[in-house]
Amino acid sequence: MAETGNSSYRILLSGGQGEYEEKKSRFIATVRSCQTEAEAVQFIEEMKKKYWDARHNCSAFCIGSRAELTRCSDDGEPSGTAGRPMLEVLLGSGVRNVAVVVTRYFGGVLLGTGGLVRAYTQAVKEGLAACRIGRTRPGVLYGITTDYTDVGKLLYLLGQKGREPWESEYGEKVFLKVLLPAEEGEAFLRELTEVTAGRARCEKLQELDFVDETAE
Repeated sequence: MAETGNSSYRILLSGGQGEYEEKKSRFIATVRSCQTEAEAVQFIEEMKKKYWDARHNCSAFCIGSRAELTRCSDDGEPSGTAGRPMLEVLLGSGVRNVAVVVTRYFGGVLLGTGGLVRAYTQAVKEGLAACRIGRTRPGVLYGITTDYTDVGKLLYLLGQKGREPWESEYGEKVFLKVLLPAEEGEAFLRELTEVTAGRARCEKLQELDFVDETAE
């Protein structure tokens, strides 16, 4: 969770692996979340060691909410037939901070330029299909102070929206931190005022990007 950049983009909740076969050549796509270039490079090297006996370990990664940093490698395949098509799939998917390595075990039959592009493209699609993907959304963290008579109403209101307190402090008063999507904030504040007859005090603490696991 980070301070918001007022952007929404898809993000891996968990990586995955997919496979595609073309004329007996196996293309194994491993997809992993990487927050920095260093993490992506480390992941690529890890895959090269794991699949040391493969003919090729082609790679691509996309770092930053707006894809500020991208890299790709054909790893010995004809120029433009592997890394670039792989990167285009990542960019087109909208997933950011992600890296993919496609490992090829040669099947003895040459695929040609078009065949290679098609195979590496499809392999990445299969890899992404095996991942769990969510979306980052701009959010607002609110601090709400209320008394014990109204806390049940507040929790019920949050429950209706499928939300729950981020943090809770029970002292002389009840203090809750609540993280909501930015577009839900104003409506929530109006409803909070209604259900507590204006007794609950609410302040905007921070704008944050958060991961919505229910959004694709």
